[in-house]
Amino acid sequence: MPVCLAETAGFCFGVNKAVDRVRQLLDEGERVATLGPIIHNPQVVAELEARGVCTVTAPEETPDGSVLVIRSHGVSREVYDRIAALGLRCCDATCPFVAKIHRLVATHSAEGAAVLIAGDPVHPEVLGIRGHSVGPVYIFQNEVELENCLNSHPELENSSCIMVAQTTFNKNVWKKCEKIAKKGCTNLKIFDTICSATAKRQEEAIQLARQCDKMVIVGGRESSNTAKLCDVCAPYCPTHWVETAAELRRDWFSGGMTVGLTAGASTPADIIKEVHFTMSEIVNKKETQIYEEMSSEEFAAAVDATLQNATDDKVRGLVVAIAPNEVQVEVIGRKQTGYIPADELSNDPSANPADLVKVGDELELLIMRTNDQEGTIMLSKKRVDALKGWQTIVEAEAEGAILDGTVVDVIKGGVLVVTNGFRVFVPASHASVNRMEDLSPLKGQAVQLKIIEINAHRRHAVGSIRLVAQAARKEQEEAFWAQAEVGQEYTGAVKSLTSYGAFVDLGGVDGMVHISEMSWGRIKHPSEVMNVGDTVTVFIKALDAEKRKISLGYRKAEDNPWEIFKAQYAEGSVVTAKVVGMTAFGAFAQIIPGVDGLVHISQIANHRVEKPQDELKVGQEVEAKITAIDYDRKRISLSMRALLEDEAPAEEAAPAEEAAPAEEAAPAEEAAPVEKAAPVEEAAE
Repeated sequence: MPVCLAETAGFCFGVNKAVDRVRQLLDEGERVATLGPIIHNPQVVAELEARGVCTVTAPEETPDGSVLVIRSHGVSREVYDRIAALGLRCCDATCPFVAKIHRLVATHSAEGAAVLIAGDPVHPEVLGIRGHSVGPVYIFQNEVELENCLNSHPELENSSCIMVAQTTFNKNVWKKCEKIAKKGCTNLKIFDTICSATAKRQEEAIQLARQCDKMVIVGGRESSNTAKLCDVCAPYCPTHWVETAAELRRDWFSGGMTVGLTAGASTPADIIKEVHFTMSEIVNKKETQIYEEMSSEEFAAAVDATLQNATDDKVRGLVVAIAPNEVQVEVIGRKQTGYIPADELSNDPSANPADLVKVGDELELLIMRTNDQEGTIMLSKKRVDALKGWQTIVEAEAEGAILDGTVVDVIKGGVLVVTNGFRVFVPASHASVNRMEDLSPLKGQAVQLKIIEINAHRRHAVGSIRLVAQAARKEQEEAFWAQAEVGQEYTGAVKSLTSYGAFVDLGGVDGMVHISEMSWGRIKHPSEVMNVGDTVTVFIKALDAEKRKISLGYRKAEDNPWEIFKAQYAEGSVVTAKVVGMTAFGAFAQIIPGVDGLVHISQIANHRVEKPQDELKVGQEVEAKITAIDYDRKRISLSMRALLEDEAPAEEAAPAEEAAPAEEAAPAEEAAPVEKAAPVEEAAE
């Protein structure tokens, strides 16, 4: 089994400089005190203590005559002032990258800027950075805490701000925080202060974890950057954290595995070499030598013992209690209790234990660690599921079968899908039918995928969601064209809008509704009627099977305002219409929505009208008679004057009837003098 050692494993520049400076002072005969452990590695600290180095927690504790060494994490401005006031000899071994952050914070905070720090609020490096600000400081460890901070302090939106990071901060989390900060602060300067060596070490660790079956991380338990290495590797393969070779366990490794090895910035080269040598010896040397020296009977017995041990590693447990962070079980056949951490229950990190198991369930589990003093066992269910799921993955790849899964995480270059308890990597190019710049909407979605590549040696699998979706869409498309006919009605989702229409997904194929088919009234843009994502009912107006084009209709014949008008009105009908527009030759009035008629200027009144605005105004309701209808040209003529003329004779009729007897009594000849009354009129003038 090969052991792959990361090139960037071990001491970084800043840590190496600090340790070398202490050793140099010792070699020069100086008494040395360090302000806090010079390094987060107990072995190195113990070695230096054996040479007389003492660790102090405050400058005031420095022994007389000693040189006080400031470690690579750096300290606050206030600590520097105390050292100067005490008159101590001081060796400043602050990492150059950290010292740069101190200068940035000091300069910008003095100019009135608030300081946002990404990092562990209790870590010495972050405490030191904070101590160089003269104004407000806000510390966050992830994107959620940053959002909460910005929501709690709305004054930051328009305030002058800078954002820096602890040198060992997670690069991926930092990128997410950058986006959030840019949206929440309009006057923000961002300084990417993550140590380039740290970023490179994390990126190399991720690449190793993707390629290997298991990772071993070497470093002190108090080391922040070592913890970050574990965090970035864990999503890709089982990861173990050790301080020395003595913590390596033989049962972590098995034949055929590829194991990656890296170390935190506080890990000296000799410890890394020892771990590397021991790992290689366990799997490649000792076992080979033992088996070579065995007789055939001894070898068979050893194989049986190995199989027995492997069987013993798997147990069955009865669920007795469920908590948010773990599940407690009774190990069947043993007088022991065990627990399954939440992250060992399922490959889905967001899963709730209570949704996965219930009290009384019997589970097949793998022993992870035994606490001999307390008699408890740490167990894993997800690893058993993964072992079982691997065989399903192999068979699915061979048969081209389709698997059901759930997207559990979005990572660099793609997504992780859990299927049958096993994690499958799906590249971004295979995550959806159409290329997506942001894959985050896929997280949590149930998907179907095909396995397109497996590495049996490393137990890695690559899948494709796109191939399954494309095949399904192809089947739907063929089924559609096999039965599609003009007039058929479909319900589909609006996929996109253009200035001239909308594209609707009919289930495997897309059709277009032209803007002219969206409404019986006039619209300027399709968004006035429908939006992307809307579910609409459409019908096929035309098909072009050769070009695979589909024209759709949306407006319905029964909603045609002209048909409604035809059913309700005829020539001679009197209507109440609303004036909606004016021209030089008349006014347009709406009879019903979608149908307007023209009142010609000559038909507005029974007297001469110079312009329509003299008698009418937009929005006014008028009574008019329909005098003509042209359905072919969609034109209607209205007359207000016609109603006035119809009323006039009725008013004059009554006096005429009353005068009738007088007219009958008068002789016809006597009518002439009436015409000769002109002189009287002239006299009147």
